[in-house]
Amino acid sequence: MTKMNLDQGGAPRQQTDKRDETITTAQGAPISDDQNSLKAGPRGPVLLEDHVMREKIFHFDHERIPERVVHARGYGVHGHFELTKAIPELSCADIFQRKGEKTPLFTRFSTVAGNKGSFDLARDVRGFAVKFYTQEGNWDLVGNNIPVFFIQDAMKFPDLVHSVKVAPDRGFPQAQSAHDNFWDFISLSPEAVHMTLWQMSDRAIPRSFRFMEGFGVHTFRLVNAEGKSHFVKFHWKPKQGLQSVVWNEALKINGADPDFHRRDMWNAIDTGDFPQWDLGIQVFDDEFADQFEFDILDPTKLIPEEQVPVQIIGTMTLDNNVDNFFAETEQVAFCTQNIVRGIDFTNDPLLQGRNFSYLDTQTKRLGGPNFTHIPINAPKCPMHHFQQDGHMAMHNPKGRANYEPNSWGEEGGPRENPDIGFTSHPEPIEGNKQRTRSETFADHYSQARQFWISQTEVEQDHIAAAYTFELSKCEHEKIRLRMLSHLMNVHDDLADAVAKGLGVEDMPDPAKPAREPITDLPASDALSILKNGPDSFAGRKLGLYITDGADADLVKKIETEFTKAGAKVAVVAPHIAGAKLSDGTMKPADEKIDGGPSVLFDAVALVFSEEEGRKMAGNKPSQDFLSDAHAHAKFIAWTEAAMPLVEAIGLAEKIDGGMPEISSDTVGDFLKACTGLRFWKRKMS
Repeated sequence: MTKMNLDQGGAPRQQTDKRDETITTAQGAPISDDQNSLKAGPRGPVLLEDHVMREKIFHFDHERIPERVVHARGYGVHGHFELTKAIPELSCADIFQRKGEKTPLFTRFSTVAGNKGSFDLARDVRGFAVKFYTQEGNWDLVGNNIPVFFIQDAMKFPDLVHSVKVAPDRGFPQAQSAHDNFWDFISLSPEAVHMTLWQMSDRAIPRSFRFMEGFGVHTFRLVNAEGKSHFVKFHWKPKQGLQSVVWNEALKINGADPDFHRRDMWNAIDTGDFPQWDLGIQVFDDEFADQFEFDILDPTKLIPEEQVPVQIIGTMTLDNNVDNFFAETEQVAFCTQNIVRGIDFTNDPLLQGRNFSYLDTQTKRLGGPNFTHIPINAPKCPMHHFQQDGHMAMHNPKGRANYEPNSWGEEGGPRENPDIGFTSHPEPIEGNKQRTRSETFADHYSQARQFWISQTEVEQDHIAAAYTFELSKCEHEKIRLRMLSHLMNVHDDLADAVAKGLGVEDMPDPAKPAREPITDLPASDALSILKNGPDSFAGRKLGLYITDGADADLVKKIETEFTKAGAKVAVVAPHIAGAKLSDGTMKPADEKIDGGPSVLFDAVALVFSEEEGRKMAGNKPSQDFLSDAHAHAKFIAWTEAAMPLVEAIGLAEKIDGGMPEISSDTVGDFLKACTGLRFWKRKMS
């Protein structure tokens, strides 16, 4: 095996002195550095002349026809953004000037690794991309549901994605990272360790698109009318609160409903339950950037909210499903390069590479340069330019002039406008032209440790279990041990738990860090899901399992109270026709018990008659319904007639505070308990 070393910036280097082992461009030219793009100085901008990086990403962008290379499985929704706090002192962007003004937008959520036909609840990063149709052009905020990323330089993006995608020889695995190729790459790329903690956390298995945060990931600039610049990071905060599923639950949801997230979003909007997110900004200046423990240009790092609070400046509401999935969700083209006056880029090398890659990808995927003629991509403000022809041109310049300068007067077409036109922030740039990784990017473990200590005990257990599951799927022991050597630099408790799960008795030596980790960073509550959950059961779903003869008053009371609280109630019955209640009325079912397992719901209630309750005790789907709800720490209400089922699966002696017996008098108490979403004491015991 070729030996790996870390350079001064912490980038992994595997080098050879043998010509026949030397990596080359597609033209056959040997490559001296396959880790870093060409920059003007270690922290300078990426240079357009970098033919090696452009060729590598160009070829990667064109690997799929017509499906997206990454983020192939997505779901899009229309909505609007309402500005609640004008910030002209920070930015001259038109969208940020007038409090109360609404801007139309289109949002697309996605998984990253799987193809269009993969399932929704893969353990994966979720794309969170928003296209704002502002009065001064389209602004695309193309982020994820995780605030950091795996790599520091776009040069490594093809390698990262190749490693997690299906192996080229066997064509599997699909939509998962639990395999040798991915963890081989990750364990040889210490910069990715922080991101893998997020990926192994419950952030990677969200309960709904509606219940996850979004992040712009990179550091951008805000520039005001006087040209003054501040750094900024963008955040989306769900008004519905954060919520995820557990891993065993995710596996079963994928079997029961592979379209779980899509269906959830469609149904919410279709029934008028419009999800909302607050747009927040972390704003800081050069002085803070210089004093911060890490480099603000490093996309594998975040800025804790305790150090720079998030200011809420507006709200996004998603309120309109698409009319045609292909025309809108499939053909929408997000590009990080799409910014507007008042917003600018920084020298983040991953962002700089994305600016090239996304435009190149959309040009290939949508057949040519005219994808802005497709309605979903077209600006809603006036457009004037001399771009013409090409595949699928829907409109061309009118008249004689298709160039400027020209002497045709009023018929000569548009002209540049220095007053309102986009102007880049005049950042001074000086540095040697070189391929290098800045030494300020070299700390790979400190924020990973901070993330770990910020989690609750339940969340830490889930992270350790996820690492154990994923690494247990690696056939080669060397990969498992190499990854353990990195986790030892994060936290002993994490490394020990994963080692125990893998059955490793002789621990490897800790990986040698490029820079010694900082071990006294404080915990940040904003990094935890369970510390930022909802304060109500609104937007969630109760699975109400009923049988013939069920108490009609109780069924009505449960439906009324939960619906009034903003929750959905789905009726589950032994037959899809429904059940005849105690008053003789027929209650239609939303799900037959065989096709409506408890994993589809946030809490469950069992309202049986005595005769039917005895029958359900021997019914396997009914047993699974209850046992899964119990195993997944959900709140479970039950009537006395359901006790035979409780006894049949061995839970009679395990009834806890999350399993109250229910009557018409205690429906309110059960609803209040469900606000907690999970009875975690059960899992910890």
